[in-house]
Amino acid sequence: MTTTESRIEQDLIARLEALKYAYRSDIRDRSSLEANFREKFQELNRVRLSNSEFERLKDDLVTADVFAASRRLREINSFERDDGTPLFYTLVNIKDWCKNTYEVVNQLRINTDNSHHRYDVVLLINGVPVVQVELKTLGVNPRRAMQQVVEYKNDPGNGYTRTLMCFMQLFIVSNQNETWYFANNNARHFSFDADEHFLPIYQFADESNEKINHLAPFAEKFLAKCTLGQMVSRYMVLVASEQKLMIMRPYQIYAVRAIVDCIHQNRGNGYIWHTTGSGKTLTSFKTSTLLKDNPDIEKCLFVVDRKDLDRQTREEFNKFQANCVEENTHTETLVRRLLSTDYADKVIVTTIQKLGIALDGTHKRKYKERLEPLRHKRVVFIFDECHRSQFGDNHKAIKDFFPNAQLFGFTGTPIFGDNASKVKIEGEQATDVTTEDVFQKQLHAYTITHAIEDQNVLQFHVDYFKADGKDKDKATGAVKQQAVVDAILDKHDTATAGRKFNAILACASINHAIAYHALFKETQARRLAENPEFRPLNIACVFSPPAEGNRDVLQIQEDLEQERADNQVEPDKKKAALKAIMADYNERYGTNHSIGEFDLYYQDVQKRIKDQQYPKQDLPHAEKVDLVLVVDMLLTGFDSKYLNTLYVDKNLKYHGLIQAFSRTNRILNDSKPYGNVLDFRSQKDAVDEAIKLFSGEQGERAREIWLVDAAPQVIKQFDEAVTQLDQFMASQGLANTPDQVDNLKGDEARAAFIKLFKDVQRLKTKLDQYTDLTEEDHASIAAVMPEDQLKAFRGAYLETARQLKQQQDSGAPDENSLVQQLDFEFVLFASAVIDYDYIMALITNYQGAPEQQKMSRDELIGLIAADAKFIDDLDDFKAYIYTLQAGQGWSEERIRDGYLAFKAEQKTRQLRAIANSYGLEEEALQAFVDHTLARMIFDGEQLGDLLAPLGLGWKDRSKKELALMADLLPLLHKFAQGREISGLQAYE
Repeated sequence: MTTTESRIEQDLIARLEALKYAYRSDIRDRSSLEANFREKFQELNRVRLSNSEFERLKDDLVTADVFAASRRLREINSFERDDGTPLFYTLVNIKDWCKNTYEVVNQLRINTDNSHHRYDVVLLINGVPVVQVELKTLGVNPRRAMQQVVEYKNDPGNGYTRTLMCFMQLFIVSNQNETWYFANNNARHFSFDADEHFLPIYQFADESNEKINHLAPFAEKFLAKCTLGQMVSRYMVLVASEQKLMIMRPYQIYAVRAIVDCIHQNRGNGYIWHTTGSGKTLTSFKTSTLLKDNPDIEKCLFVVDRKDLDRQTREEFNKFQANCVEENTHTETLVRRLLSTDYADKVIVTTIQKLGIALDGTHKRKYKERLEPLRHKRVVFIFDECHRSQFGDNHKAIKDFFPNAQLFGFTGTPIFGDNASKVKIEGEQATDVTTEDVFQKQLHAYTITHAIEDQNVLQFHVDYFKADGKDKDKATGAVKQQAVVDAILDKHDTATAGRKFNAILACASINHAIAYHALFKETQARRLAENPEFRPLNIACVFSPPAEGNRDVLQIQEDLEQERADNQVEPDKKKAALKAIMADYNERYGTNHSIGEFDLYYQDVQKRIKDQQYPKQDLPHAEKVDLVLVVDMLLTGFDSKYLNTLYVDKNLKYHGLIQAFSRTNRILNDSKPYGNVLDFRSQKDAVDEAIKLFSGEQGERAREIWLVDAAPQVIKQFDEAVTQLDQFMASQGLANTPDQVDNLKGDEARAAFIKLFKDVQRLKTKLDQYTDLTEEDHASIAAVMPEDQLKAFRGAYLETARQLKQQQDSGAPDENSLVQQLDFEFVLFASAVIDYDYIMALITNYQGAPEQQKMSRDELIGLIAADAKFIDDLDDFKAYIYTLQAGQGWSEERIRDGYLAFKAEQKTRQLRAIANSYGLEEEALQAFVDHTLARMIFDGEQLGDLLAPLGLGWKDRSKKELALMADLLPLLHKFAQGREISGLQAYE
């Protein structure tokens, strides 16, 4: 550890001592940690344990299951003593976490059978290790720092699974200037997968969302004893359905605290302005659970606007805590649960519509009269998206009936004076009512500007496209719609990164959507007839049918203003058109949806949009949706990380515009740099007005925060990144060409290349999804670095990264080395278009007739080498292609079968060479490898059985085992194709 790190560590300990933590310099190993825990346990539970009891207690407590350990930390548990009597105990004071003992230890070494880890700083609550602080050097990528923690946890026999370290709740990583924190989890929620889906890493902030990055103020604010106790006990959520731990973000904590304090002090109503995509459901869930334990509150109702939002919210709540919210199928069920004294019925999720019926004094079931016993009780109402239908009669009915109620609203887009006009309530024109008029005061704000700056949501790229060059605001006319269809078909693959993502087209009316559906069908059929290689988009269309008295549809339409109005005119035509659209959908996807069960169709469409996440081998593209035509549906309240593009042929403004745009900007990874919006109505003024209105306090800077740079600026940045790469290569005495990357000397130079070219590729990925590039722009990009050269550089990058990743995985002792700090971000180098099938088709073309050949052998190999998906298969592809002859004319089926046979022979040959080298039976080695891959578990005993026939002494056998595994490891990783083989880490 460097002097600088040592100084940071000592400063942190001193600061924690000032915060009244007890520094325990005597706790440096497993035995002293356990002795301290025993002392604290006995003191808290007022018991003396015998040595045998303590050993059995440890065996009972220590578990590899993070979720199970986390529950036990928060609950009352039982243990059978030596005399057979039960001992009911807690590990900490769960009633008042502030009254626990807080201690800090450093340089703790935990030695288990296979692990010898040292932990920089560990915080103990009542002797239980709950927070680990890992100190890093300046410049370490937080994702890399997190990955190192993941690697520690993956070591077989590590301290996190074999000792009291299993109770770890939070990890904190800091290089003094930058500090991040994240929750511990079991492996399936705590890993880095092929698509680089990272667990969320947070930075702390104050109530005004100012970041607290430096370790010193972070410690003061976050690690103060009572604050840390609250973070662990109140602001972590154990998601039962997924067996996952979640830590709330700072703004979520402040919102919960503001509402709970407002209720505790009975200070009237209030609203929370938290932008779309900021996790409002988790915030409201945590609020409701804290209120559930408040004896002064009779009921807590979470109120949504539509049946589909009711279902989504209920599912989210039940995901956080199993069966915590029942379904209110009918208003009768709602009334029964309101009157119930059962603790399980204290929190209720319902729709504003059902609540309105329950408070309707004229209803024949006399719901309002039956609810009379609740009239003067303290009831809390929390409204999701509070600017909608509760502005009218329903809101007044609630206030009149429940005079002691407190009302709280969540909204991502409040109603201000500027956007308060034309708010319709149940068909009537309302007055200009603002969110503040209804909910009195703003309790906390976290705007989209904050969220973009925090990288919790993405920026927007808006392309203003005038399809026919005129008619700025008119949406009618077949010519314009045809131009829009042509533009979408031309631009869709660019906008969606080769259909890795999908899109929504917002239409002006139901008739507009019907016309578009027909036009897409006709245009795609024509293009396919003209060009057999044209790949049609999978298109769905969803809008609500005429209600015809159907209460479910009426509920759905409460917030679908345009659709409700459209269905008043020629409803039979709308119904017939929707039936035809659904029939087309059924034929495409093999479903059997009917208009009578419209909600099931609507759910199916939503699922297919979200299922875009699955790769081709898990869910074929034919099962997915590329583009969904909508009118009002899906433009609010629908989230999917794999939706990145919105096509707009509908007039939008203010909150409606922001809500619609926000469908596109959920964070995924570096392959999704921003949300794409193609506006066919030239609504730049409306966009500027919406940004100004909803930017919070940063009005002047908001536009540059919300919107990505124009293409010429990004091209300039691309040029600068390439220039930096050029200067670096020159400093190494090399030309800036892909073939010279192999000549870089030393880890420092190769690591520098990785960082520099990653910046080049990140900017190219950003440019690749711009839909408004001109011919001049394309020429400028090619002048900076031609596509062929970029492709070759990608291949050189991946080969260099593969070598350094093997070195990184070998667990080099110096964690501060440049190689250990690298984050390769392979997802930047994986194309959605170039998959296994695509490669097989290209190989078939290569060895087909001359007119079929699209590229040379070297070009084909270069294409494969430049894609991260094939990093483990490159050698096999290359060798197989060299066995083929151009012009031999094999079918694709024969090419596929030939490649599989070639791979099998390569595997056999490689294993045969290893078997011969170590004097092993070839069949035995093959069986050992096959068994390992079938179970994805490395069995040390089986390895012993494999070597047993050699009759070696333990020293020679140990050497032979290590040498054998050094040769076998690369093959096992290759055969596993990116999947993790449990237990291999001991040899890496």
